[in-house]
Amino acid sequence: MLSDLIRRLTAPEPQRLPEPDARIALAALLVRLARSDGDYADIEIDQIDQSLMARYNMDADEAAGLRAQAEALEAEAPDTVRFTRAIKDAVDYEDRVAVIAAMWRVVLADGVRDDEENSLMRMTASLLGVSDQDSNAARLRVSKG
Repeated sequence: MLSDLIRRLTAPEPQRLPEPDARIALAALLVRLARSDGDYADIEIDQIDQSLMARYNMDADEAAGLRAQAEALEAEAPDTVRFTRAIKDAVDYEDRVAVIAAMWRVVLADGVRDDEENSLMRMTASLLGVSDQDSNAARLRVSKG
């Protein structure tokens, strides 16, 4: 299943992802961000689960299951550039902005903004086609609670 999703994400012209695949792909971006500083901390994992529960109206077990699939996808997915460009072409802008907000929650979860996380946030927002203004507005909304 994951290899089929990766193949579809990296096709020359990715098509709109069905909802279950879009969920896994977008969750994988959260995992990639949390892993970017080399410390996949429990607080970041908890924040990923919280974001998935809120976004998709899931219970804790469903969110943990989706995160597990996302962890596997993230480990096999191509480089971030190809991965995010494929998602950009397959997911609506509003959903991409919501993912940026969820990514900011992960970045801010441990109270430390590492250089690796900041760099990946800038690159990911750009590759997803999310403007700097919308990314910054999402960060401000998230930081205010």
